[in-house]
Amino acid sequence: MNIINNLKNRWHAPGGYREVLKLAIPLILSTSSTSIQHFIDRMFLTWHSSEAIAAAVPGGILSYTFMCLFIGTAVYVNTFVAQYYGAKQFSQIAPAVWQGIYFAVISGILFVVFVPLAKPIFNLAGHEPAVKIMEIQYFKILCLGAPAIFISAAVSGFFTGRGETWTILWVNASATIINIIIDYLLIFGSFGFPKLGIEGAAIATVVAVYFSAIALVCIMLQKKFRTKYKTLKSYKFNPSLFKRLMRFGLPNGIHFMLDMLGFTLFIMFVGRFGTSALAATNITFNINSIAFMPMIGLGIAVEIIVGQRLGDNKPKLARYGTYSALHLTILYMGIISLTYILFPKIYLLPFAAHADMRQFAEIQKIAIILLYFVAFYSMFDTMNIIFSNALRGAGDTRFVMSVCVLLSWVLMIIPTYILAVIYNRGLYLSWGFLTAYIVVLGLVFYARFLGGKWESMRVIEEAPIFLTQNLPENPAG
Repeated sequence: MNIINNLKNRWHAPGGYREVLKLAIPLILSTSSTSIQHFIDRMFLTWHSSEAIAAAVPGGILSYTFMCLFIGTAVYVNTFVAQYYGAKQFSQIAPAVWQGIYFAVISGILFVVFVPLAKPIFNLAGHEPAVKIMEIQYFKILCLGAPAIFISAAVSGFFTGRGETWTILWVNASATIINIIIDYLLIFGSFGFPKLGIEGAAIATVVAVYFSAIALVCIMLQKKFRTKYKTLKSYKFNPSLFKRLMRFGLPNGIHFMLDMLGFTLFIMFVGRFGTSALAATNITFNINSIAFMPMIGLGIAVEIIVGQRLGDNKPKLARYGTYSALHLTILYMGIISLTYILFPKIYLLPFAAHADMRQFAEIQKIAIILLYFVAFYSMFDTMNIIFSNALRGAGDTRFVMSVCVLLSWVLMIIPTYILAVIYNRGLYLSWGFLTAYIVVLGLVFYARFLGGKWESMRVIEEAPIFLTQNLPENPAG
């Protein structure tokens, strides 16, 4: 009975399970809609030609890796909004968002410098001529969507920081539908539209991200928000606030980019162990990425809760909410991890459906073992997601960045490079180093969280204190 009562109390309490899920569920569904969009993109391109799907993955990953620095910086508007909202400094919310928009516009314009780099970059990859041409086309068009992606990252903070996460879901879901429709029309030339193949897929993606950016800005400028938060009148550039956003946001962006780069390098190095090893690694990451989506939503929810509670000077509630999210993620990933161990072949069935079974047999054998690695490190990855987001919600972004960069190179990238490039052996040992990286990362973030230094951190300035004239301690009274 005590356990049941404790669960009931934690469900209804501030920072409890209900509050966490209320914030997280729309975010989980939103990230899922993005995954569906990517899946259908790849499926349509596979139907179109093998060269198109071969070009889409490296072209898409490379463009996204370059964008991560700017996305990670712009999206940190979320923490500013959350802390201002918790502190009830509502007049500061819109100015913080506008500083993010200015950063997004400037960085989006500057991002075009990557367009002429496409050809020399993909020349270095040494891919087949037909694939290389498509990679360059895909990359160049995707770069044109950078300003919209950065603006969406900044403006979404206006909604998520205040806990209005359903708006993000509806906008992302609508963008996904638009992307899928234009994909079908332009990739295959349906209903009289030109048949553009991979260029059509890139155009569809760019149109969808501009739709998201325009929709979010229009919603933010609705009358109710113009009245309460002065979203239109607060457009002025604020040098001190912009500088503060860069101070805390840039480390977040650098961490985001280097984390993506680290795993990209890991996959590239693993490719030296052979086609089967690379295929098994990609399949394992694909399987885990789908299961991982709810944890991303829960992590963002933690960042919002910590930001709002610290803004309200209630660090105990921030800690309580973090542990509530941790309980939910451990329960979820614990179940998923058990299925990786007990029923790994179920996850591999979709990949085996149309594969040559003689070739796939070796891939399946390797992938099953790799899923055992994932099952082990998933619990520590849970700690990584929850506690790193808690630290980011407080403003401890430099620590998060420094730890991730140091550990990824020392425990994952350098050892894998030595095994793959120098010795050309050791797939499972490489995965062992990857596992060690995630385990140590989770433990370090947990230790930092337990230390409590984050509880005194803020990204916002202190609210001014005004003394009323009738207070006896006021000398002017």
